[in-house]
Amino acid sequence: MTSPMDLSVVVPLFNEEESLPQLVDQLLAALRPTGETFELVLVNDGSTDGTAKVLEQLSIKTPELVGVLLRKNYGQTAAMSAGFDVSQGEVIVCLDGDLQNDPADIPLLLEKLNEGYDLVSGWRHQRQDPALQRKLPSKIANRLIGRFSGVRLHDYGCSLKAYRKEILSDMRLYGELHRFLPALASIEGARITEVKVHHRARQYGSSKYGIDRTFRVLMDLFTVWFMKRFLTRPMYFFGFGGLVAMSGSLLTSMYLLAIKLMGEDIGNRPLLTMAVVLGLTGVQLFCFGLLGELLMRTYHESQGRPIYRIRATLRGGGTS
Repeated sequence: MTSPMDLSVVVPLFNEEESLPQLVDQLLAALRPTGETFELVLVNDGSTDGTAKVLEQLSIKTPELVGVLLRKNYGQTAAMSAGFDVSQGEVIVCLDGDLQNDPADIPLLLEKLNEGYDLVSGWRHQRQDPALQRKLPSKIANRLIGRFSGVRLHDYGCSLKAYRKEILSDMRLYGELHRFLPALASIEGARITEVKVHHRARQYGSSKYGIDRTFRVLMDLFTVWFMKRFLTRPMYFFGFGGLVAMSGSLLTSMYLLAIKLMGEDIGNRPLLTMAVVLGLTGVQLFCFGLLGELLMRTYHESQGRPIYRIRATLRGGGTS
């Protein structure tokens, strides 16, 4: 059984052959003076360059290094999830492997975490990226995510974050939900804050993000919004829509019945088609709601997951 670590640093890697040696040196320089036990969990996400080979070489001479080699490129969310699963630390810090995040900021995040927070997010207040291509879309995305999730941060896109292990153990990551970890942690009742961190211009390679990222963010944003609002009560969402649709169908049908009794022909009226469609839509939405309720019960009960989270229990004579 491996003894627990104070800290695990998780870094997903994809084609970071050139930056990897410098990254490890900077991480060691930042963490060894702290006196805490730590490990560097570096996850190679199916790189097509020499990242895997460099990682193997570094692992031989770096006792704190834990290399995780994925069989293929699964994406950043999967790579981070693999790193979280392997980590032994009570606290987990995640950052990018392209040297744009500064490892020297890690002690600052840990200091803030010790003030009683469960998640500390970095804020790249002087971001070294193109204004129109990266900064402007990021600002818009941060406002949208903050508005829909209720967790208002200046910089959701900053990978440099510190987490308490128990918060991450309550979350399951799928798709590309790594961008929304603060919002997902909020669902679990986490205490969240942010601190200003340094950001450096890219030294090697090119950005892995394209314009298609915007559409993925929008789709994931809707998923997070739904989970935050209706994770344990999906019937509230689908049932309300079903009630509105069936009410509209009922009112339209009553109107058509009234004018039919007055002798008018309703067979060719578009309202008749709308009444039928609304009625069928309402029934379907109610069925979706019931299925959602059953799925949520299966989700929580099959994993033994309660619908609540306890931060502490106060008993006479102390806290447990």
